[in-house]
Amino acid sequence: MKKTLLAILIALISISNQSQEKKKDNEPAKDYSENVASIDATIQSFYTAISGEKGKKRDWALFKLLFHPEAKLITSGKDDEYKFQVRYMKPDDYIKSSGKWMTDMGFIENEIHRTVDAFGNIAHVFSTFEAVHNKTDAEPTMRGINSFQLLNDGKRWWIISIIWDNETWRNPIPRAYLPHGNKQ
Repeated sequence: MKKTLLAILIALISISNQSQEKKKDNEPAKDYSENVASIDATIQSFYTAISGEKGKKRDWALFKLLFHPEAKLITSGKDDEYKFQVRYMKPDDYIKSSGKWMTDMGFIENEIHRTVDAFGNIAHVFSTFEAVHNKTDAEPTMRGINSFQLLNDGKRWWIISIIWDNETWRNPIPRAYLPHGNKQ
């Protein structure tokens, strides 16, 4: 009798799980078309996707959608021994290397200044950022510049590549890339 009840209980749990999975499969895909309709929307969506308080899940689906299938994310700068380094990543590589840390520590990256140069279907955006671990931080824990290269295929904007460098005392952000009136 106990074995029969256990089998029925397992069958009911299995049916319930299958029903929940079907609901997820039947849900319409999220429409991100507004997130890539303009240069501004694409850049804002990038910052929105990676930012969040400690423990907040990131919208990695949106993050990946911003990037062209052949896109690269490139970090540059000097390591602890002051040797120049470059690291090339695909969006999934970036998520694997930084996603857990961002969620565990909290990471909110805000754009504080932007310059845009565009011609035809291409654009280059220099986006100065400040990052904090939570919204109540008085001072940024990191600043730098994200250099975005974008392409419009006639339907939407794609991030083709992004290369960034963080500010250091040896590498301060030039005044031209800071908000007006802001000191280095």
